[in-house]
Amino acid sequence: MDNNGKQLGVMPTRKALSIARDRGLDLVLVAPNANPPVAKIMDYGKYKYEVQKKLRETKKKQKKQQQVKQMKFRVKIDEHDYQTKLNHIRRFLEDGARVRVAIMFIGREIVFTDKGKEILDRVAKDVSDIAVVEAPPKLEGRDMWMTLKPKKKEE
Repeated sequence: MDNNGKQLGVMPTRKALSIARDRGLDLVLVAPNANPPVAKIMDYGKYKYEVQKKLRETKKKQKKQQQVKQMKFRVKIDEHDYQTKLNHIRRFLEDGARVRVAIMFIGREIVFTDKGKEILDRVAKDVSDIAVVEAPPKLEGRDMWMTLKPKKKEE
């Protein structure tokens, strides 16, 4: 088959190679196991470029794996530290990542789980304009955590 898609028929390899060279193209084996082997006259460099271009297009259209970022808080967190961590959470959510907010209870702090729940509820309320709570606060071992996910954008 030539570069225009026209069948050239069965011919010896040398003749097919000379036709390809005359046209400034390549002779590419399409089905080497067929009897007789099937070859095509084409610009192989252009063909490889177009295949790569299609691959890039399909990668663009794929949904990206969503990252899960984590932000850890302590029960005795100061207001400035809270605001700093809240800004990081907002940035993660705006970038499209899920955020797992965790409260670490160290030592005797484990008796103040109600304070930890208050902090998590406050975080959820403070980012409610850009995020929704995916998993409500849950105590696991010495950590209490919840998961936030970005809200869908209306288009």
